[in-house]
Amino acid sequence: MTLAGRRILLIISGGIAAYKSLELIRRLREQGCAVRCVLTKGGAQFVTPLSVAALSEDKVYQDLWSLTDEQEMGHIRLSREADLIVVAPASANLLARMAHGMADDLASTVLLAANKPILIAPAMNHMMWAHPATQANLQTLQQRGVIQVGPGQGAMACNETGMGRMAEVTEIMTAIAAHFAQPGPLSGKRALVTSGPTYEPIDPVRFIGNRSSGKQGHAIAAALAAAGADVTLVTGPTVLVDPPGVHTVHIETAQQMLVACQQALPADIAICAAAVADWKAASEAAQKLKKGTAQPLLMLAENPDILATLAAPGPQRPQLVIGFAAETDDVLVHATAKLARKGCDWLLANQVGPGQGFGTEDNQVTLLRRGQEAAEPWPVMNKADIARKLVEEISRSLV
Repeated sequence: MTLAGRRILLIISGGIAAYKSLELIRRLREQGCAVRCVLTKGGAQFVTPLSVAALSEDKVYQDLWSLTDEQEMGHIRLSREADLIVVAPASANLLARMAHGMADDLASTVLLAANKPILIAPAMNHMMWAHPATQANLQTLQQRGVIQVGPGQGAMACNETGMGRMAEVTEIMTAIAAHFAQPGPLSGKRALVTSGPTYEPIDPVRFIGNRSSGKQGHAIAAALAAAGADVTLVTGPTVLVDPPGVHTVHIETAQQMLVACQQALPADIAICAAAVADWKAASEAAQKLKKGTAQPLLMLAENPDILATLAAPGPQRPQLVIGFAAETDDVLVHATAKLARKGCDWLLANQVGPGQGFGTEDNQVTLLRRGQEAAEPWPVMNKADIARKLVEEISRSLV
């Protein structure tokens, strides 16, 4: 069972067992999980935000009243962007606040606003564990569907012995894997995704390119992997880290991308999110072009049409071929024409320009489906949310 592509929100509350959370982060990252952390004030007494951030390779969230985080409704977004919320260690105090629906700090507010499964790893003194109030709180949480792992019995930091030791990291990892053990909606499906720009060389120094960051294509590849698909990502030059659990092929030119895509066939799903350069230099200069008295004349040649090639009828045509249309004007007019011209099944249209589309964290797209007149505009969303929504639509269509 692989956890690649899974998104874990880890809440670290106060207790000496918080040191184990650092190892848990490391193990989750090794398995290909994206880990985002909420560190309570109590948790910060035992582990530092710097250590948590270094291991998770992400920002650490601590303050409910952060102007920058809450401007984006951080306590809502944190739970919405996770596949599973893990509370480790889960202190007696935090368990009590969870059971009674309190929301007086970031951790408790995130938990109250959560619409995702929650797994707790309790850790506390054995007398606190055995107290009727704690047991009543746990019973309440279990009735609400909260998953529990541990605690165990043994020596404690307070020099007492009994039940209350936080479960070992291996036990927590086993519980997380068991939660995700059921096959994803796209298990057994093969998916091909293109992402980023292409660079078409003019000479050894210069190239024709565009402003695509690859964020949307990479997010789609990660979402497909999280849904159980076997994913190949063919990407042009970007600064992004390869998505975990995805076979990534790095290319530069449109021709190289086409070859890599053809080598990745057969596939059930093909999503062409890359911003492929339409044109390339007819011939690449062997030496750097120098300034001179005469302006050089750049002759262009048309690049291969990757989307149309993948969508063309034939034995290796994917069951579902999806393209993107990045337009600066008359978005739906151009996108509708592109859908018909390319022969793909779906097309996601979006407007690009200053502050829109390329390089941004958010996007706004409209889904067009072949054979359906009505376009489906989606609201402005984070690109990761667009990726997940697209995968949900794909899962429904391939049932």
